[in-house]
Amino acid sequence: MPFNPPPPSSGRITLREVARALGVSVATVSNAYNRPDQLSASLRERVLETARTLGYGGPDPLASSLRRGRTGVIGVVFDAPLEYAFADPAAAQFLGSLAQALQGASLNLLLLASPGDGQADPLAPVRGASVDGLIVYSAAQNSELLRAVLSRGLPTVLVDQPALGDQPGLADQDRAARVGIDDAGGAAHAAQHLLELGHTQIGVLCLELGPRQGGGRVAPGRERQVSYHPTAERLRGYRETVAAGGADQPGHVRLHLTEAERNTLNDGETCALELLRAEPQITALLCMSDVLACGGLRAAQTLGWAVPERLSVIGYDDSPGSADLNLTTVWQPTSDKGRRVGEAMLTLMGGERRADVRLPTRLVVRGSTAKLRRLAL
Repeated sequence: MPFNPPPPSSGRITLREVARALGVSVATVSNAYNRPDQLSASLRERVLETARTLGYGGPDPLASSLRRGRTGVIGVVFDAPLEYAFADPAAAQFLGSLAQALQGASLNLLLLASPGDGQADPLAPVRGASVDGLIVYSAAQNSELLRAVLSRGLPTVLVDQPALGDQPGLADQDRAARVGIDDAGGAAHAAQHLLELGHTQIGVLCLELGPRQGGGRVAPGRERQVSYHPTAERLRGYRETVAAGGADQPGHVRLHLTEAERNTLNDGETCALELLRAEPQITALLCMSDVLACGGLRAAQTLGWAVPERLSVIGYDDSPGSADLNLTTVWQPTSDKGRRVGEAMLTLMGGERRADVRLPTRLVVRGSTAKLRRLAL
């Protein structure tokens, strides 16, 4: 059959023009891309070669997804700038295991991050994303971001979030599930470890308590405004453990709180330096992430404080590399969490409800903590 090229076109070459050039039906060209088993190998190759010659790039993915009613894409929403997903080892590990859990179902991930202030509509990417479901990675409680996600009515998995019914104005939904960890339990084990070692003056390097408030020392009023669930739960674990066991310690126990603006090494170092210079009686640091703990280790080195002889340091996450640093930390099952989130999403997309999941944590004792040595201040 002769090849009859169509007249020049000023627009995008269409499937119909490819069919006309070959003298075949539109369905035949479509099958070459979408149902190759319906064509002989020679006919399919002739269709594809003609399409390449004409400059036809294949069916429009958006149009195809609209016909199927599925996009094949799951949105992962971060209440932070996009670089957080790559800079934080725990977040990167989570995303890797999540992607692995979804790839068997031919689903891809689209990262949607908070763009920051000054945008005409900072929630437009969430409201307009062409996705089959949304995964929220620790948004602030009762936030506009969370409301925007839930308003889509899509299968939704909330990671490290409280129950929707526990947040004013939000109700639990059939198309939402939660996956999280025992944040408070892990924090309690970390605090108890320091109490047993005799530490009574303990600094706390906190993750963000609330959106975009800046870092620095935490006043009581700021602590009452905490709106991120992991921060609130870890702080609760520290506070309750100290309240229960601190009375047995000479001089009792005092927690000195400071807040990092972002979960970064530099922010951890800055907060630790300011705190330790202002409160030199501190002998231990409870850090709400391994990243902040690494900042604390760097601050100790700057000050010439030996770890653990002068300063004990505990992290949270047990991220890759923490063992190499000999860091005492709270382990959380980050990879398993990503897998469970992927499984929950597939269940919801199948039209079934998914029970909430809370995964265990445990303290991993290494060489960055030791018994208190009395200081001559």
